[in-house]
Amino acid sequence: MKSYSVVLAASLFISLCITGCKEKTTSAIPAPSVQVVEVIVKDIPVTEEFVGQTYGLFDIAIQARVDGFLEGIHFEEGSRVKKGQLLYTIDPQPLEAKLAGALGQLAEANTMLVKAESDLTRIKPLAEINAVSMSDLDASVAQRDAAKASVEAIEAAVTSARIELGYTRIYSPINGIIGKTEAYPGDYVGKGFTDVVLNEVSRIDTILVNFHIPEEKYLEIARPYLDNEQTTNIQRPEDRQGLILVLSDGTIFPEKGQIEFINRQVNASTGTLLLQASFPNPSGILKPGQFAKVMAVVDVIKDGLLIPQRCVQELQGNYSVFVVNEQNEIEFRKIEVGFTYQTSYLTVTSGLAQGEVVVYEGLQKVKGGLKVSPELQSISIEETEN
Repeated sequence: MKSYSVVLAASLFISLCITGCKEKTTSAIPAPSVQVVEVIVKDIPVTEEFVGQTYGLFDIAIQARVDGFLEGIHFEEGSRVKKGQLLYTIDPQPLEAKLAGALGQLAEANTMLVKAESDLTRIKPLAEINAVSMSDLDASVAQRDAAKASVEAIEAAVTSARIELGYTRIYSPINGIIGKTEAYPGDYVGKGFTDVVLNEVSRIDTILVNFHIPEEKYLEIARPYLDNEQTTNIQRPEDRQGLILVLSDGTIFPEKGQIEFINRQVNASTGTLLLQASFPNPSGILKPGQFAKVMAVVDVIKDGLLIPQRCVQELQGNYSVFVVNEQNEIEFRKIEVGFTYQTSYLTVTSGLAQGEVVVYEGLQKVKGGLKVSPELQSISIEETEN
C-alpha cells in the first residue's frame, strides 16, 4: 500500500510538471509580425478617357493648279521642308507658248490703240471747223475706245498666263514635314484632269487631337462650370491639370494638352460632341493619323481614401480587407471600392476610415481574431509612379 502511494504521488508530480511546461511553452510563442499600410487620404482626381486621332497643326494638301506633265521632284520624301521651298515642277512649255501668244496679241492691240488715238487726234480739229462730219468723229472716238478696251482685256490675259506659268513651280506653303509623293515625273497631273493630291505637308511642332464625348458625359462635365454657385468638391476649369495623352503602346506622352475647340452641335446620328485638343510636340514623335486616348480630369474627390490593390481580396464582386485594430488583432472587414487609381490603387467608398491600417503582405496567413505584431510600411503614391 505504501509503494502504491509513492507511485501515485510520483505520477501526479510528473503530470503537473508536463502541464506546467506546456502552458509555459504556449505563453512564450510571440505574435506573428505582418506588414501593414495606413489608409492614404488625398484629393483624388477622377479621370475619363476618350479615343482620339492626331492631326498636324496644319495639314495642307499639295495639288497642281494647272494641267501638265510632271517634270521634276525637288525634295526627299518624309523630310522637313521650309516655307517657299520648291517641291515640284510641271512642264512649262505649253504655258510659255500661251504667254508668248498673249504677249503677241497685246503688242498688236497696242499698235491698234496707237493708230486709233492718232486717227482721233487728226479728226478732232477738223470736226471743230466742220471739215468732217460729227459721225466721223464719233466713229473715231468709238474706235479709240474699243482699241483701249482690247488692250486692257489682253493685258488681263497676259497676267493670267503669267500666273498659270508660275503655277508650274509648286512651293511649300509652310514649314513642316512632307509625306510620300503620289505622282512622279512623266505623270499627267492637274485639277482639270485627275484631281491628284501630289503630297501633303504637315506642321507637327504642335499636334491636334480630335475626339468625341457622349452627350450625357458632356452635360455631366459642363453643368458644374455653367452653374453660378461655387462648389466645394469640384475644381474650376482654371484649376484643372492639363489633358493627358495615352499613346497606343500604353505610354504617357510627356507634354500636357489643352482644349482648343468644342463643336457647335452634337452629332445627331452618333449622339457625341466633337472636341479638339492641342499638345506641344517638340520632339516630333507624334505624327498625324495616330490613334491615342485623351485622359481628362472631370472631377476631384476631396479627402478620398486609397489603398493598394494587393491589400484587397475579391470574391464574386465582394471586396474585403484585413484590418489591424488598436489591440493589434486582425479584423475581417467588407469594403466598397470605386475605381482604379494609377493602376496600383483602389479608391474606397465605404468600410474604412482615415488612420486605419490594413494588412499589406501575407493575406493568406492571417484570420479574424489573430493577435499580430504590425510592421508599418511607408509606401507612397509617388514611389508607385516611379
